[in-house]
Amino acid sequence: MTQRIQKLTNLLANQIAAGEVVERPASVVKELVENSLDAGATQIDIDIEQGGVRLIRVRDNGSGIHQEDLPLALSRHATSKIHQPDDLSQIMTLGFRGEALASVGSVSRLALTSAQAKRTGWQITLHGDMASDISPAAHPQGTTVEVRDLFFNTPARRKFLRSEKTEFDHIDELIKRTALSAFHVGFSLKHNQRLVRQYFPASAPANASERLGALCGPAFVEQAVHIEAEGAGMRLTGWIALPAFSRSQADLQYFYVNGRMVRDKLVIHALKEAYHDVLYRDRYPAYVLFLEIAPQQVDVNVHPTKHEVRFREGRVVHDFVFHSVHDALAQPVPVEKTVERSEVKLPPPAIAAPHRVQEQLALYRTLHEETPLPLKQEQDVPLGFALGQLQGIYILAENEQGLVIIDMHAAHERILYEKMKEALAQHVMPKQLLLMPLTLTLSEREADCVEQEMDLFQQLGFQVERIAKETIAVREVPQLLAEGPIAQLIRDIITDLLSHGKSLRVEENMHRLLSTLACHSAIRAHRRMSLPEMNALLRQMEKTDHSGQCNHGRPTTLQLSLEDLDKLFLRGR
Repeated sequence: MTQRIQKLTNLLANQIAAGEVVERPASVVKELVENSLDAGATQIDIDIEQGGVRLIRVRDNGSGIHQEDLPLALSRHATSKIHQPDDLSQIMTLGFRGEALASVGSVSRLALTSAQAKRTGWQITLHGDMASDISPAAHPQGTTVEVRDLFFNTPARRKFLRSEKTEFDHIDELIKRTALSAFHVGFSLKHNQRLVRQYFPASAPANASERLGALCGPAFVEQAVHIEAEGAGMRLTGWIALPAFSRSQADLQYFYVNGRMVRDKLVIHALKEAYHDVLYRDRYPAYVLFLEIAPQQVDVNVHPTKHEVRFREGRVVHDFVFHSVHDALAQPVPVEKTVERSEVKLPPPAIAAPHRVQEQLALYRTLHEETPLPLKQEQDVPLGFALGQLQGIYILAENEQGLVIIDMHAAHERILYEKMKEALAQHVMPKQLLLMPLTLTLSEREADCVEQEMDLFQQLGFQVERIAKETIAVREVPQLLAEGPIAQLIRDIITDLLSHGKSLRVEENMHRLLSTLACHSAIRAHRRMSLPEMNALLRQMEKTDHSGQCNHGRPTTLQLSLEDLDKLFLRGR
């Protein structure tokens, strides 16, 4: 028998919506904190009990809600943030859907208390689908939302929750992400009536660095480079960690679009490409970046959780992020090394061989035969001037900060690699004709992509022809890649074109070969160099992009300041 169509009850409709919006207690906290930020709050206090299952209380000092709007605030599709269809194309607030409070209230016991400036506070409660009348309540300017007994009427959802500690860790991470995007707002987080986090408002740059260190760790602040770039109607600001501060997992990557935390594949790909030439294998970069873009150029109404966005000009955004980060990383910066007292280790006594002592004395005499350079000239060279070699592997140099240690093989490897890349970019890529054309069977969509991007494949050094609905033939390939896995490379290029609108696979493979060639051609260990040769290498490093890392992502320089050296020798104690 055919079932008749009937309209869903408000409670059931809200619970279905809650299934998308309210995944776990952290989802509730996210919606409530975003409402507080949209209300202009400068202080947000969050109280959690039993991982958010028993109680979630969010209090702010924002503008508050008008008495007559309290019942509407708990209704579906009611909001103060948009009013007309055109408003959807210029959203600058974090929330706009108008269904969060109704969804949360349908699976919990919710109490909403609010007061506007110099007015009496009012309260309304919602238990499932049972809303109370509004009543007066003592409350300062702002809003407090209490959510008790989450999922009390949907026990199946409650069974999927993790342990109390796991659920609170998700809330803690959420507040961390939010505090990174709103430096001007203070946050406090309590769990089971114990203060866990306290982030004070940070308006001054010094306070911003302090909050950044509290959220991402002091090591990130020491190893991060501040970035500020503008172009194509966009602005990118924030901090990117140097390659030496890479991570074993992608746990320190925060990207915000107009203040909204997002995980966008396009942006992740752009950042991965910017770091690919300087990161050690299987390592991940760390960054906190803020992209400001016209609201008409980005669609945030993609998913109820608002974690995803769509850019109208995705390729322009990709290239802007890539070039901004790539150029910032290209600046040669010596890696700072902070020496802690616990790192001081005294080596066992050793007796030097007589011939080694004579060699060291001869080297010492040659050092003092050099004419000292003027102080003014020293200030123009970040890596300073060479003092000598250590075991034929490292160059020791002195700059204004103190001592610089340079891995001469890694440094020369990077210099040669960048020169080879520049030479390759200035010449037409040589091609090789295949004796037997390589045929590939693809999907119709992939074959259409190849046909549309024939000019691109030609620029990359491939001659590709579509010979059937789902088959292509490769007749010419770049000479440097002729011995490689051509079929897999072509498929990877197509995948990149379909996903990101561009591909750097050929360039990456070319660079991989050049990297190997540069590694084999660079100065080998134990080669003795004269002081002029060492200084010439330092000057080349200062002019070379990414000279802080070798082609494999290892650091090339290490800076020891006078303070670090004083700690090693216990001076001033």
